[in-house]
Amino acid sequence: MTIRLTMSFKNEADRTSSYTIDDPREDISEAEVQAVMEDMISRNIFNTTGGDLKSIASARVTTTSVNQLI
Repeated sequence: MTIRLTMSFKNEADRTSSYTIDDPREDISEAEVQAVMEDMISRNIFNTTGGDLKSIASARVTTTSVNQLI
């Protein structure tokens, strides 16, 4: 099973930039993710082709399981 946290942001060009973290903590909360995302925006640590990150677009945890048949 694969678990991923995907954090999506809007940048200056109003395009979406996403960052994915594999295997986040199982008990991660919405408040923790929001705080990290706000910190990423305020520190301006990522460069995007559309300019600086400006706002939070979304965050989601995706779980994928694979059942090998053969």
